[in-house]
Amino acid sequence: MIAAQAKLVYQLNKYYTERCQARKAAIAKTIREVCKVVSDVLKEVEVQEPRFISSLTEIDARYEGLEVVSPTEFEVVLYLNQMGVFNFVDDGSLPGCAVLKLSDGRKRSMSLWVEFITASGYLSARKIRSRFQTLVAQAVDKCSYRDVVKMIADTSEVRLRIRERYVVQITPAFKCTGIWPRSAAQWPLPHIPWPGPNRVAEVKAEGFNLLSKECYSLTGKQSSAESDAWVLQFAEAENRLLLGGCRSKCLSVLKTLRDRHLELPGQPLNNYHMKTLLLYECEKHPRETDWDEACLGDRLNGILLQLISCLQCRRCPHYFLPNLDLFQGKPHSALESAAKQTWRLAREILTNPKSLDKL
Repeated sequence: MIAAQAKLVYQLNKYYTERCQARKAAIAKTIREVCKVVSDVLKEVEVQEPRFISSLTEIDARYEGLEVVSPTEFEVVLYLNQMGVFNFVDDGSLPGCAVLKLSDGRKRSMSLWVEFITASGYLSARKIRSRFQTLVAQAVDKCSYRDVVKMIADTSEVRLRIRERYVVQITPAFKCTGIWPRSAAQWPLPHIPWPGPNRVAEVKAEGFNLLSKECYSLTGKQSSAESDAWVLQFAEAENRLLLGGCRSKCLSVLKTLRDRHLELPGQPLNNYHMKTLLLYECEKHPRETDWDEACLGDRLNGILLQLISCLQCRRCPHYFLPNLDLFQGKPHSALESAAKQTWRLAREILTNPKSLDKL
């Protein structure tokens, strides 16, 4: 048993060195190329409208606010200033979303974003995005990369196609630190020892982001109140939870397997599903020793089996917001074929670790 485990870990480490590192290097090169173009567009936006200041900065060879959706798709979060005069309200009526309401006694004119406040005093995510979209469209025509960058039409999101190969979504957002959403109040679960009180305090202090984008749970039934809502995002909190042990190596392997074998019609699976299931696996295996290098194979198998289960049940709850289903709106046939393909993959890795050489 131990010999089989060791063989799998050996093969996974080889896979990590050969496949995952190559993927990382290729993506890092793409990010540099994409960020040059995006920075140029945002510089042009800032000239027209100083309230939209580019927050895309490189720190230790990483770009702050950039998320890799897939090797050809990226999201850049543009942090806006001055949320101060608004109260953050999440009453659970819109899973995964919250609203920003003008604080009592505050005048609209005190806000930097005065013309985006609705009659009932909400700061409209949709109105801000619509203005930003107009500015980006103008900037694309003026910027020095105008020959290689195009705005993607037929969407309320700000999406750019670069060199006909890459898609970048630029999402206006507010950073919320020092508060924690009521809809995530059940975390951490009282009977689960991971991640421990100190890490919990760090994560809650890290806070979350409010993004202006179309929300999973609202597609198809956008009333005006709902389209004014902001989407909750916990990227920094999640990254902090995944520090230590073989967690980030495990995520790298999962992302690489997804890119190479689970990029399916209907796009049932993205890297965020992998990250979410890894967080649940951390709860199931709360001891740090469960995340030693020698356990990499066991953890990976556990996550692949959990993924199959979620695909078969057609439900994948968000880690911090369990009422939000990350499979909502995905075609059932796509989830079914992803379940079959994941099962083939898991069986192959488990029964014949050497197959990783070809995967």
